[in-house]
Amino acid sequence: MNAIGLISFASSGTIKALKNRLDLFGIFVVGIITALGGGIIRDTMVNRIPFAFTSYMDMTLAVITVFITLLLFKFIKFEIKSFYITIIPDAIGLAAFTTTGALVATESTLSFFGVLILSATTAIGGGVSSDVILGKIPSVLKDDYLYASCAILGGISFFASSEFLGFSMFMSSIVCISITLSIRIIAIIFNLKLPRIN
Repeated sequence: MNAIGLISFASSGTIKALKNRLDLFGIFVVGIITALGGGIIRDTMVNRIPFAFTSYMDMTLAVITVFITLLLFKFIKFEIKSFYITIIPDAIGLAAFTTTGALVATESTLSFFGVLILSATTAIGGGVSSDVILGKIPSVLKDDYLYASCAILGGISFFASSEFLGFSMFMSSIVCISITLSIRIIAIIFNLKLPRIN
């Protein structure tokens, strides 16, 4: 789950940086922050040294993914303005990191609310951090297409599967990633959003 989330978010962060016409350093910063930000915040919340700081895997995956995404943009010339180029890897990353957050919360014996908070934080932390760097209102605060809501519902599904249905951590992870990704895709297709106060 962690590897899937890292690759997905690093690529979506790189595309976001390309859309904002950042230089090479800025592209790598935004891509890496998008990939690692949520996990770093998550690990800090459960009082442990972030895994990104103690392992070579996370940073290596993030850097390689940013580099490959840049090569694809340079030589294949994909259209970065395309809605689905950004949204598909981001949806996959959201589902994967929601599941990772739920797993860490369960391993840390957190309550139901702890599982929800860690699931959402892991899923949206990197995106919020990169939006702040780019000087934008974080998209999760506008919750376009039920973004953060998908992570919360995924966390609920994980907790319900493991605590009430007796599923293993593996099966609960499958349920969580399936629910999160499905709701996100349905929200995009049918333009589902939370109501706004006018």
